[in-house]
Amino acid sequence: MLRKSNLRTTLAILHDLVACGIVWMLAYLLRFNFDLPVSFKLEMQHTLLWVVPLQLAIFWQFGLYRGIWRYASLNDLRRIVLAVLFAAISIPFMLWMLRSNLVVPRSVLVLNPLLLILLMGSSRILYRMWKETRFQGYMHLSAEPVLVLGAGDAAVTLSKDLAKNESWQLVGFLDDDTNKKNCLLNGVKVLGRLDELMHWVDYLGVGRVIIAMPSSSHQQRQRAIQLCNAAKVQVLTVPSFDDLMSGKVAVSQLRPIELDDLLGRDPVVLDTEGLQELIAGKTVLVTGAGGSIGSELCRQIARFKPAKLVLFEQSEFALYTLEQELQQVFSALLFVCLIGDVRDAQRVDEMLRLHTPSVLFHAAAYKHVPMMEQHNSWQAIRNNVLGTWTVARAAQRHGINKFVMISTDKAVNPTNVMGASKRLAEMVCQALQSSAGTRFVIVRFGNVLGSTGSVIPKFRAQIAQGGPITVTHPEITRYFMSIPEAAQLVLQAGLMGQGGEIFVLDMGESVKIVDLAKQLIRLSGFTEDEIKIEFSGLRPGEKLYEELLADNEHTLPTPHPKLRIAQARQANSEWLGKLLLWTEVATLPDEQVKTALAVWVPEYQPQQRSE
Repeated sequence: MLRKSNLRTTLAILHDLVACGIVWMLAYLLRFNFDLPVSFKLEMQHTLLWVVPLQLAIFWQFGLYRGIWRYASLNDLRRIVLAVLFAAISIPFMLWMLRSNLVVPRSVLVLNPLLLILLMGSSRILYRMWKETRFQGYMHLSAEPVLVLGAGDAAVTLSKDLAKNESWQLVGFLDDDTNKKNCLLNGVKVLGRLDELMHWVDYLGVGRVIIAMPSSSHQQRQRAIQLCNAAKVQVLTVPSFDDLMSGKVAVSQLRPIELDDLLGRDPVVLDTEGLQELIAGKTVLVTGAGGSIGSELCRQIARFKPAKLVLFEQSEFALYTLEQELQQVFSALLFVCLIGDVRDAQRVDEMLRLHTPSVLFHAAAYKHVPMMEQHNSWQAIRNNVLGTWTVARAAQRHGINKFVMISTDKAVNPTNVMGASKRLAEMVCQALQSSAGTRFVIVRFGNVLGSTGSVIPKFRAQIAQGGPITVTHPEITRYFMSIPEAAQLVLQAGLMGQGGEIFVLDMGESVKIVDLAKQLIRLSGFTEDEIKIEFSGLRPGEKLYEELLADNEHTLPTPHPKLRIAQARQANSEWLGKLLLWTEVATLPDEQVKTALAVWVPEYQPQQRSE
């Protein structure tokens, strides 16, 4: 038996064989107004034996039999036109080569390709229409109705894929462009505006909505999600505009709505040319490479094709995980994985001496507020302050051009040890800054969605267990941004920094954590009655809101709209020397650390725990 693909090819060839024969004869009949003289009838029959095989051979060479008629497209029609036209040119040449005395009327040579294009093209399109109509007729009996929000290019592409889906039936589009109302896209009507969603959900019995607005602003996408939540439908979305443009994913790769979609902002515009100059062909080092921000920095840096990427990390497992990912995604990247502690001066010195990076991103830090507040306060100082000084001083000795330190909004008017330790680390870098040599750049931002130890993974785990979700306080707020956005802005700040600046990222509006929990419950398909929210009280060192600037600081604008420069109190070398003597103490209890921090960081105000 013939394989299905071979059978399709055989049937397609037989179809075109018959079509070529019919069209050649029809061209003669039209030429003579269906009153064909005997002499020309003999000529038609004789030439038919040569013309049809020639045309079929040319069609084969043009790949007309590699496609499937059910998916016939404009590309297939284009190939048919080119093949037929090439055959039309070849026929007179073949007859001349055969030294034939037969003279084919010129009108036949003109009519033949026109009729053949019409017959071959229309038969393929009609076959596709018949197959899709029959297929949809079967599947729509049990298919779930779906609405698509948006009526742009992504929505049109998505509608073609949904037409082949046995489970879903696209029943309409909604778009705020009133000019598109009542228009048909792939045979499906644009019903109205987005704010009419509730009406159409009830009228059409829709339980699922797909948001196909990848190039819209985040405010427009947020509004669409809110309308879906109000209509109590399950929401899916197409991939982001950047992912679609990069070719990593297709429009049809739908995914559930995530908090990133609710809290996301407009894409970061990077100075690509400047970053190419900073990174491309250079050696770049990242400390804390296995962490949330460190690993994303590595991914973003890899895009700019450094000569070598050095990954420095204390956790063996985190470094191994990142190594496996980079090997798969960036196979051409030269990278080196180094295990070590930023407080180990000899290891840090050896690393910089062997690899001599041009740029160093310092992301290694202890950052879990409650954990650093109790039983680990001195380790926070040793790692975040002494570790930063160890790496920064080694960077100076080895002539590294730029040192970019990742800081936190918790360094502003800190109420906890972690925040105070990061403020000290900022001041260490500023105290080391000189008029020549290594340029120290500090980047300060808030929470990132999905980072290790953040509330989002915790909330997801609690929902998976059936609840409850625990929130520390009903009024607690935080700033959030996505990990990729944070990493991109760190790179941009690293490029712009000239030495000694503290860059503050535009974190947008602060978000109530309880609202975040409610949104995550709804996105998970539950109600607040099914997944309860409980308030557990503020944890040690935690405050209700975060600040990006201290009271005595002001900011200066930069050429980038999402970056500003904080004018903060700086330290000098004498202060630094005294601080280093303090950090060399082997160990200190928590209370002594907090008492000393109030001296080193005057704006530090330890939180008074309520009884």
